[in-house]
Amino acid sequence: MATVTAPVCSLLPVRSPIPNANPLFAQRLRLPHSRRSAPASQQRLHLTPRGIPAPTPRATAEPSASSAVDAVPATNEGASATVLLDVSGMMCGGCAARVRSVLAADARVENVAVNLLAEKAAVRLRSPAPAAGEDLAARLTQCGFPSTARRGGAAAGATESARKWREMAARKSELLTRSRGRVAFAWTLVALCCGSHATHLLHSIGIHIGHGTFLDLLHNSYVKCGIAMVALFGPGRDILFDGLRAFKQGAPNMNSLVGFGSAAAFAISAVSLLNPELGWNSTFFDEPVMLLGFVLLGRSLEESARLKASSDMNELISLLSPQSRLIVTSSSDGVSSDGILNSDAITVEVSVDDVRVGDSILVLPGETIPVDGNVIAGSSFVDESMLTGESLPVAKEIGHPVFSGTVNWDGPLKIKATTTGPSSTIAKIIRMVEDAQAREAPVQRLADSIAGPFVYTVMTLSGATFTFWYYMGTHIFPEVLLNDISGPDGDSLLLSLKLAVDVLVVSCPCALGLATPTAILIGTSLGAKRGLLIRGGDVLERLAGIDSVVLDKTGTLTKGKPVVTSIASLAYGEMEILRLAAAVEKTALHPIANAIMKKAELLKLDIPTTSGQLTEPGFGCLAEVDGRLVAVGTLDWVNNRFETRASPAELRDLRNRLEFVSSSEASSSNQSKSIAYIGREGEGIIGAIAISDVLRDDAKSTVDRLQQEGITTYILSGDRKEAVEGIGKTVGIRSENRKSSLSPQEKAGIISTLQDEGHRVAMVGDGINDAPSLAAANVGIAMRTHSKENAASDAASVVLLGNRLSQVVDALSLSKATMAKVHQNLAWAVAYNIVAIPVAAGALLPQYDFAMTPSLSGGLMALSSIFVVSNSLLLQLHGSFQKTEKPRPDDLKAEV
Repeated sequence: MATVTAPVCSLLPVRSPIPNANPLFAQRLRLPHSRRSAPASQQRLHLTPRGIPAPTPRATAEPSASSAVDAVPATNEGASATVLLDVSGMMCGGCAARVRSVLAADARVENVAVNLLAEKAAVRLRSPAPAAGEDLAARLTQCGFPSTARRGGAAAGATESARKWREMAARKSELLTRSRGRVAFAWTLVALCCGSHATHLLHSIGIHIGHGTFLDLLHNSYVKCGIAMVALFGPGRDILFDGLRAFKQGAPNMNSLVGFGSAAAFAISAVSLLNPELGWNSTFFDEPVMLLGFVLLGRSLEESARLKASSDMNELISLLSPQSRLIVTSSSDGVSSDGILNSDAITVEVSVDDVRVGDSILVLPGETIPVDGNVIAGSSFVDESMLTGESLPVAKEIGHPVFSGTVNWDGPLKIKATTTGPSSTIAKIIRMVEDAQAREAPVQRLADSIAGPFVYTVMTLSGATFTFWYYMGTHIFPEVLLNDISGPDGDSLLLSLKLAVDVLVVSCPCALGLATPTAILIGTSLGAKRGLLIRGGDVLERLAGIDSVVLDKTGTLTKGKPVVTSIASLAYGEMEILRLAAAVEKTALHPIANAIMKKAELLKLDIPTTSGQLTEPGFGCLAEVDGRLVAVGTLDWVNNRFETRASPAELRDLRNRLEFVSSSEASSSNQSKSIAYIGREGEGIIGAIAISDVLRDDAKSTVDRLQQEGITTYILSGDRKEAVEGIGKTVGIRSENRKSSLSPQEKAGIISTLQDEGHRVAMVGDGINDAPSLAAANVGIAMRTHSKENAASDAASVVLLGNRLSQVVDALSLSKATMAKVHQNLAWAVAYNIVAIPVAAGALLPQYDFAMTPSLSGGLMALSSIFVVSNSLLLQLHGSFQKTEKPRPDDLKAEV
């Protein structure tokens, strides 16, 4: 009863009678004449005796969503040349620059990237070193930045990444709560210290309040001194001591500036109060109290905004399911035909890390699918928006793949695990997004080069401000002593000291340090949630400058897999022709058979059973259907299978019908097309089916949108000229930009030529043959591909998990919006410091009689950082990336 397969080197002789087979089968079968036979090396016939039950229709696998990220290897720590460090204690861009310099000083380090917002550093080593992570972390800890090496290095599993992100979010949330408590305390002290000023304000608007014991007490300088001391060593203690520690270690930061400014104001006021014989009359204890109040309020608002900036990444992390329901059954029992579980099956909740390949998992409605796998029982709708960016859920049934991080909506599913742990889809996505956020945009290096020496520069300017005004300024411009900042007695020491403190606290290195990382973090996280994997800030910067897009044809502009485009018949309905062809082709493995079967399954046709299956590779298949032989294959092969043959006029009419139907479909008559002819015993050829690779639905609209943006489009393909010209004309690419019959090396050469002409080129492809071009382009963009085509996604800088060409436009739009935010942030940070520092130093005082107070300077400094983070948050409102409401399962069922 087994299928007999002949050796490859010779044609299998057909012998009769065959046990349990139809004795007339071999007599009715006309073997091909020798002049039409395939070469001996390709000939193989499969003879299946009659009576064998109809084989189960094969499942045609869709391109795996996980394949696009399969290129990310999961290496062990010992073999890794990249170390990931979790670094805490960074306050501003100066801190990030200090961390970078400490790490770069190690001889084993080749390159360093520090992410201030994510509180981590990625270190690329010159050669693998197992203990390097711990050594570098210890060195940073000694320098005042408590650090730990991430277990597993840069290739750590998703669970480890999730744990770190959750710990960081919890720590920041706790710090935010404590910060709010300090803010409340600090502003209570501000109210007490400045309560006396409130009476003056009320007097100015006509409200007179008599001074009582309490208000008189608040006017007392010693009481103000006590309040200021409580403010410094209470809510301001962390700022003061952290700033001093950083200065002692040679890495002064934002806290150093604020701490020195507050301490200087308090020290001068205390000396003046305790030594009246000096005649300074410089007691301004309210200034350090108000300064700390404004700074702490700004820090609290900034931390809140930074937590919001991390929300997209936290949402991505939340897709990881920590638990799964493991199904345990007797090995002798199978799955019941009408349910998910057998009567003796039990489910056990286990950690997702304990699931192994081959385990059976139960996923209930509303739960996140914990591992990659295939459905082996049940049916449901699954929300894959996190993977593809498509808001419509996807129907899943037996044999369909499902992916970790997606959400089961409608019914219970039993899943057989195929990929777990660091190799799962969501784990790779998270790892790629983390890697992307650790890669700096080139523009960030400019900000870092400024932020590094920034604090020292500001401290020098502060000293120069004091020296100028105390020794020269008040003599050159004596009228400045009439300003309120110099006190009621016009004290030059008081004026000089306040202006020096202003310079210290108004400067804002935090804005410089946060300008790029906040926008990059939001941009890459937002892209990942919409099915765009962008490999770093440097990629975003290059992508924003693209002026030319090169498109591959097969699999990029077209769907990349053959589909049935038209059916024609001489005597029967189209469904009957398709039904007969599907019956014969259901055991074949070639793409044409897949296309025919998929069309039949889509139309839910009742496919009859067959017997006596015979296949001749390169020519066609033949089987007995409903008692008569049916052949599907090339024209000559099918025509010579039977005594009755179609006339030339009938064949011409059949081809004309196919062309007429094809002209109204998405495919062009110039495209590569295969025609399968169907013949039946006693009738000869009765119909034909055209199979071709059709255009993607969004191909033309994508090209139109790119051209509207001023981007030149090209098509480079290895296909024949007629096919490339037809596709290019259909989508609107100019004739001089269409190139055909190219090898992979020739494609890469054309891209290099465009770059030599000054163009910034993005290449969009999907296969192994596109890998050289993707690597040669300024930005390589890979469509979602099969696992065998990982070279494309490995060479690409952007991966489109949604497998939609329109995502190219989305990626370009997101990159431009992100870089616009980066440039806005940097422009603000630089402009603010350029303007604010001279004003704080008293540049407007002689002519306009305007000077800042230390408390006002502290408030402006805080607002500067808040502006940068808040401006980056506006990126979440960008165009098509705004959150949209998803349809409910009931609505989908109604449509079905």
